[in-house]
Amino acid sequence: MAAVTPITQTPILETRGLTKTYSGIKANTDVNFTLTRGKVTALIGPNGAGKSTFVGMVSGRTPATSGQVFFEGKDISALPAHKRIQLGLAYTFQITSIFPGLSVAENVRIAARRLAGAGLADRVARALFRVDLADRADQIAGDLSYGHQRLLEIAMGLVQAPRLFILDEPTQGLSESEIQGFIALIRSLTGEATILLIEHNMDVVMALADRITVLDQGMILEEGTPQAIRDSHAVQAAYLGTADA
Repeated sequence: MAAVTPITQTPILETRGLTKTYSGIKANTDVNFTLTRGKVTALIGPNGAGKSTFVGMVSGRTPATSGQVFFEGKDISALPAHKRIQLGLAYTFQITSIFPGLSVAENVRIAARRLAGAGLADRVARALFRVDLADRADQIAGDLSYGHQRLLEIAMGLVQAPRLFILDEPTQGLSESEIQGFIALIRSLTGEATILLIEHNMDVVMALADRITVLDQGMILEEGTPQAIRDSHAVQAAYLGTADA
């Protein structure tokens, strides 16, 4: 009997040779990266490692100098950000991106516009409930604390029912109790969406990530399980600061 070739699942996201150059200086160099469907992958690295530039290129908000981005097996390199959103790629910013003069519920409703139709009100209510902002639905978004604005932005991503949810520094500005709530929220999304988490809080990374990719000087330094990354001498020296002298 002939050997059966195992079926390999197409990564939900893949980049090939993704590079960004600013005035001759490379922010990212030949980044080859894959995201496993349905998993939480953390992208970490020191300040200036190129993390935000990389996810900007993935989301379409930063034009790549060279390289390709594939989503669900399709080359989306030429698509603008709003077209990528329509395909199911949601991205929350490192700095909050809300409509401060509108209510909390109106912010989420605007984010859900591509899903407009019957049941929109229910989707908005569920998104706010999941981030524990349901009791603030009528509050003006600009009056929220910074931490609550971060949670609102996450609700704005959730209501889009994304296939891939990119979270850039989502716990920045959150209290310890809000961070624990965030961890519980991301765990509850298992099976619903693939998560790419850009995060400096290593306790959050280690609690959530199935796999970790480390960027350093715009290039991939290491990839592996949380334990493998914790044990990596190269990562310790470049980022975690725990390598032997």
